[in-house]
Amino acid sequence: MNIHCALIAHGAFITTACQCPVCAMPGSAAYRIVMFTISRVETFSQEIKKSRFLAIAAPVASEEAAKDFLHEYSDLSATHNCWAWRMGQNYRFSDDGEPSGTAGKPILQAIDGQQLDNIVVVVTRWFGGILLGSGGLMRAYGGTAASCLRQAEKTEVIALVGFALACDFSDHALLKARLTAVKNVAILQENFTATGVEMTGAMPIAAKDDLSRLVSDLTRGKTIITFDE
Repeated sequence: MNIHCALIAHGAFITTACQCPVCAMPGSAAYRIVMFTISRVETFSQEIKKSRFLAIAAPVASEEAAKDFLHEYSDLSATHNCWAWRMGQNYRFSDDGEPSGTAGKPILQAIDGQQLDNIVVVVTRWFGGILLGSGGLMRAYGGTAASCLRQAEKTEVIALVGFALACDFSDHALLKARLTAVKNVAILQENFTATGVEMTGAMPIAAKDDLSRLVSDLTRGKTIITFDE
């Protein structure tokens, strides 16, 4: 099983190969929130009416990572470097001098059209002397981005949520063992106090209800798990 993990302080995610089960617990197929990212940097180029268009896409985990990517892969000798990125509900795009709405937004629409998340795409244009018009530019930028993303290997993105609980010493070992046996659940910190153990971690958002019941059942209702907003 090929699994790549990333826990991020805000908007954490796990990516797994699409055929991998998200969780080993019975009935856990429903633990999926189906969005995708790409596995690695991908490129695609084409010529349209003597202008060359080059799309470069990459998976990213933060806005800072997207900015670093754009700084590295934008070609300052080109006519335009238009781009878009999406991370959950957050997104940005730029026309970089092309007419408003003809470049960055079509690139973002190419991302959204393929259900992709945690991703950045830059489409660089070297002008060839023939004007494409607004519709032509939208098709060129959006189409180049879409072709790049279409050929990329996809991996599934599973959104995570942070959790916290406090349990008695007598429940700690069993509770920790059962939680960590669930794939994509991580215990990130444990704090031993005078009265018990405080644990914080991350789990798939879609698993919240089932794991809340699990914690309550294992501790006979004594322990309540809480989740980040």
